[in-house]
Amino acid sequence: MSKVELYAAIRRDHRAGMSMRALQRAYGVTWRTVRKAVDAAWPEPRKSLPPRPSALDPYKPVIDAILREDLDAPRKQRHTVTRIFHRLVEEHGAEVSYPMVRRYVADRKPQILVESGKAPVEAFVPQTHQPGMEAEVDFGDVSVWLAGELVVCYLFSFRLSYSGKAVHRVFASCGQEAFFEGHVHALRTLGGVPRGRVRYDNLKAAVAQVLGLSRARVETDRWIAFRSHFGIESFYCRPGVHGAHEKGGVEGQIGYFRRNHFTPVPEVASLAELNEMVEQWDRHDGRRRIGARPRTIDEYFAIERPLLLPLPEEPFETGRVFTPRVDRYSQITVRTNRYSVPVRLIGKRVRVVLHASHLVVYDQNVEVARHERLIAKGGCRLELDHYLEALIRKPGAFPGATALEQARSAGKFTPVHDDWWARARKVHGERDGTRALIEVLLLGRHIAHEHLVAGLAAALRAGALTADAVALEARKAAQTEDEPLPAPPRPTGDRGGQAGATVTFLHDWKLAHLPPDTRPLPSVTPYDQLLRRRRASDGDHREGVEAQ
Repeated sequence: MSKVELYAAIRRDHRAGMSMRALQRAYGVTWRTVRKAVDAAWPEPRKSLPPRPSALDPYKPVIDAILREDLDAPRKQRHTVTRIFHRLVEEHGAEVSYPMVRRYVADRKPQILVESGKAPVEAFVPQTHQPGMEAEVDFGDVSVWLAGELVVCYLFSFRLSYSGKAVHRVFASCGQEAFFEGHVHALRTLGGVPRGRVRYDNLKAAVAQVLGLSRARVETDRWIAFRSHFGIESFYCRPGVHGAHEKGGVEGQIGYFRRNHFTPVPEVASLAELNEMVEQWDRHDGRRRIGARPRTIDEYFAIERPLLLPLPEEPFETGRVFTPRVDRYSQITVRTNRYSVPVRLIGKRVRVVLHASHLVVYDQNVEVARHERLIAKGGCRLELDHYLEALIRKPGAFPGATALEQARSAGKFTPVHDDWWARARKVHGERDGTRALIEVLLLGRHIAHEHLVAGLAAALRAGALTADAVALEARKAAQTEDEPLPAPPRPTGDRGGQAGATVTFLHDWKLAHLPPDTRPLPSVTPYDQLLRRRRASDGDHREGVEAQ
């Protein structure tokens, strides 16, 4: 039992009439302990033992002097623990350990700072947040296994101050595009805009220049337009660590979200898949309580949501617009990375709308290309379909094309493609076989990828090595998913395929889909009657001529 419980038991038995000696025997304590328990209900605090002497004691005044000198030294030329330890050994011959010096400096340095009167004393005033009035925004970095590679992404967090309701989104960068898209997603999820201030630190996406130590900022033009569109009133925290507590809610929220949902490191195939998981985590976190609050986050948010300002009806273009020129490799350069466009655009300027996770290329308001945005710098993302018109004229460049290798890595150019291509080259020759494959790839602009692969497999089994045969089999595969096809006519002979493999020719396939024709066969009998009448009239005419 604890000492307090022991004292209570002794006092209880003493009041019941037990003698001091009986209490000693009953509880196995000394007479002095019994006397103290009878005199006071609360045990005396245990006296702390005097500090044990150590080998560092003779050198503590030396360390104190060094720390006091550092108060007036330049910030970047003050002593570290390592430097203090080396000076003690080299200048004073001290036989002490590094951990011993580190512990003493950690305890003594703040004390010397307070003794000198230079320690800043900052008071924190508790704040009360009204419903629907304030929010906080920040980015935090997270590591993710993305498509088998460990990359650093950025977690956007928008947190309402009253309810603690937070909305998160993961982006490949923390640029202005991600900053805007994170706001749009959060405001749509929350269903409104805070009526009061939204707290920010000095992100480059919003702040072009910090004017001294005040809260005055020079904001970027696009951020001013964005704030005006949604009716956001910005409030900027002080620079550096001095202003971190001014948006402590979102700082702590990012740490909580990272520890509870990104540990262990998630493994995903794309950021879209990861953001679906993030939305589920946000919904789950709405059911938790913050600290000792009596209600959950969602219960507080139910009070706050009707008080938010409504969202504007018109959308805001969050993407950034560029107008690069297409080079001779049919590529454009956007933010140090290169992306492919159709070869017909070589030499022309195109309009690119860069978003946080993807970019869209337009030619006179017509979308011509769409790519997932590259995370690393100096990368290259090519689409094989963009080069098909050039490759059909230059089939020799197809085997070593970079776009072909990227299509293989992405799974768009499958082993079925390779097998069909190898068989076509064997039958038609290197050039014509490659051209036949390119014609098949051109079909992908009108036929779904999975249907085209099914058509390739069926044509390969039957030994049909033409684009027309692949197109027919792909259309049959597409229609099989919707409704069962009528049994096609059996082919009249073996065309070199494997046993059981068949290919339906186009004209037979079309005839098989027509309804039965019940009309009688055409007859030329009425025309024969006309011919007999004509012969009779011609004979009468000749007889009249001879009579004359």
